[in-house]
Amino acid sequence: MEKAEFIWQSGNFVPWDDARVHVLSHGLHYGTGVFEGIRCYDGERGPAVFRHREHIERFSDSARMYFLDLPFSTDEITEAVRELIRRNGLRDCYIRPLAFRGYGEMGLYAKTAPVELVIAVWPWGAYLGEAGKEYGIRAKVSSWRRISSSGLIPHAKASGQYLNSILAKTESANAGYEEAILLDERGFVCEGSGENIFVVKNGKVVTPPQVASILDGITRKSVMQILEDNGFSVLERDIARSELYTADEVFMCGTAAEVVPVREVDDHPLGDPGEVTKMVQSRYEDAIYGRAPEYHEWLDLVGESESAAEPSKVET
Repeated sequence: MEKAEFIWQSGNFVPWDDARVHVLSHGLHYGTGVFEGIRCYDGERGPAVFRHREHIERFSDSARMYFLDLPFSTDEITEAVRELIRRNGLRDCYIRPLAFRGYGEMGLYAKTAPVELVIAVWPWGAYLGEAGKEYGIRAKVSSWRRISSSGLIPHAKASGQYLNSILAKTESANAGYEEAILLDERGFVCEGSGENIFVVKNGKVVTPPQVASILDGITRKSVMQILEDNGFSVLERDIARSELYTADEVFMCGTAAEVVPVREVDDHPLGDPGEVTKMVQSRYEDAIYGRAPEYHEWLDLVGESESAAEPSKVET
């Protein structure tokens, strides 16, 4: 991981190496935390956070679902993100807000443990690699099923839940694949370990529905809008595993991964990236870099710092 200069921690800009939490923090022991993955792109209109408010609103929703009362408002968090980017002098970066139950009480019901909030930003390239974005990746359907709504809350981006994704990702990597595809508890296609999935067949595009235990991805919503704006209707329905093998195209999308073609599933070749996938990739990149005026509303310009020299706001 490439360090930045500052991390925002509970209202203060703290030097990167000085950001600390107690080893008895509740979230460290029980996974009681929620987070977001967001990106800032150095586009034609200057550095801008992609779909910033939607991400922070989902962050807030995730916290609410797990009874975490955020100590800062959506407006305060979004401004903290912008100022953190400015203070670190970054123009293109990944953004990680995290809220978790901190030190103060142990045990499963720990309502008095304070909720802490931190934000970090750092340079981070495409999650599955630039070669993966260009040529496609090999994926394996995991033996691990996606968490079910009968046991947890798939729509929340909650820290502890990602043990499920770690098991699937580790299994696929150990078997020589770049990514895992998880099925839901019913055996239908759900999502990747950190991405939503789309299938193209005979010019029609389908993607798993909300009831398939997916995370309601913000990149997914953006891709669906791009497809519809370019004449494709997107059908949300259950997808059988075998449909992955006979698809004309399969691609994944997420904040970290962006838009990535899948060239092979379970050793079934799908070929080079298809025309629909390449169109979505191209239009998505136009959107995130400010080259598509119709999607300018998705960009929150970072602007210039007015307080970078205020030492009183920086803990040392």
